[in-house]
Amino acid sequence: MYLSRMDALVNSSYWPFAVLLFGIIAVVVMISKFRIHPFIALMLSAIAVGLISANVPGAETIPHLVRAVEQPMVEFGNVAGKIAWVIALAALIGAAMMESGAAQRIVSWLIGAMGESRAALALLMSGFLLSIPVFFDTVFFLLIPLAITLALKTKKNYILYVLAIGGGAAITHSIVPPTPGPLIMAETLQIDLGLTILAGLAAGILPAIAALTVSRRMNAQLDIPVRVGLTETETEPVQPGLIAALLPVLIPIILISIASITDVMTGNRTPAIIAFWGNKNVAMAVGTVIALWLWAKNKNLSAKQLWEACAKPLEIAGIIILITSAGGAFGAMIKHSGIGNAIELATQNFHIHYIILAWLISAAMKTAQGSSTVAMITTSSIMFALIGTGAELPYHPMYILLAIGFGGLFLSWMNDSGFWVVARMSGFTEQEALKTWTVLLAVIALTGLAQLVLLSYILPFK
Repeated sequence: MYLSRMDALVNSSYWPFAVLLFGIIAVVVMISKFRIHPFIALMLSAIAVGLISANVPGAETIPHLVRAVEQPMVEFGNVAGKIAWVIALAALIGAAMMESGAAQRIVSWLIGAMGESRAALALLMSGFLLSIPVFFDTVFFLLIPLAITLALKTKKNYILYVLAIGGGAAITHSIVPPTPGPLIMAETLQIDLGLTILAGLAAGILPAIAALTVSRRMNAQLDIPVRVGLTETETEPVQPGLIAALLPVLIPIILISIASITDVMTGNRTPAIIAFWGNKNVAMAVGTVIALWLWAKNKNLSAKQLWEACAKPLEIAGIIILITSAGGAFGAMIKHSGIGNAIELATQNFHIHYIILAWLISAAMKTAQGSSTVAMITTSSIMFALIGTGAELPYHPMYILLAIGFGGLFLSWMNDSGFWVVARMSGFTEQEALKTWTVLLAVIALTGLAQLVLLSYILPFK
């Protein structure tokens, strides 16, 4: 009797909701409470989800318990195969731009071109641009000395400079590939990478304006002094020319975008040569070659020294690949639980805007466990289970991807590593960081959501 009731419960249309809730709680508790490494937490949660799901893909001759363990490994490999090369190359580009002086050259040019009166805008644009190939933490580490120097020189606007850097970097980190979150979202939702880059850049403009506006207001209302000093660093490398400094970022974007635009204009009949050079793996490799050449040239490195120096960024990339791929495996197992059909059945009697739903799920995941990347990966799998390729939506599924990205920014607090990076590097107390950084990201996230909902009606792009 007990077993028959359990079978009926597991096979009911509402069981996937229980699986989803259990999976999310498992991830949040392991990461936030027990401080288990996200890679381990996500893989264990993926297996747990498989164990309690009614059906798991695989040969029927293989026991359910075995499939529950094997399928997450298969999904892990599938995700890693799609993103590992690109993330590794992005890490190399970022390290090379930092070490060669290319990143500093771009920032110096922007500040010089705009003048001290527009320094905040220059810092925001620097963060916005550099966070495309360089990870958020690295961008903030690079630019915060400029904020400190400018604030000490002008004796004002420290909050404005700090938030301008963080706000610009956070936006592209969440919605523009090849950073891990947007990259895996594009793969999961089966949206063209070039289109994702272009749409992410366009969608980031209004939130960036909102970020700068709110930062100015907080700067006028709050008084936070500069409490951190600048440490002595090695002699700065000879900076490359501006064009050379920009090439590692621009070349991959241009190549990928040309292929995507050609694909649309020719009805998926892109010439082979354009498709080859516009392939994300090839385009990123071209950008990496240029970045490594600049690094070797400006630092006078031999081939052996260059490849030895590449070890550190590749190690960092390896951790990111593990976490991102594990998140993809967890999301895939949630999808296999049947959550898509369950949500569809539960909402068939009332209309729910999928853009808002995607944002809410992502925001809830981010708030609960702290990682924007984990929130984006998990939510994109849930939404793909619900909408598939988005062919039935009245608007382009790109809106769903962007909504997930903006939702993953919402409510950065003590369980978010980015919160501590900003607070510690800028010298803000926890309360000051909550009043400034947390509020800023909430404004960005809500502005992004509002513009997406509005644009989905005005410009559906179907």
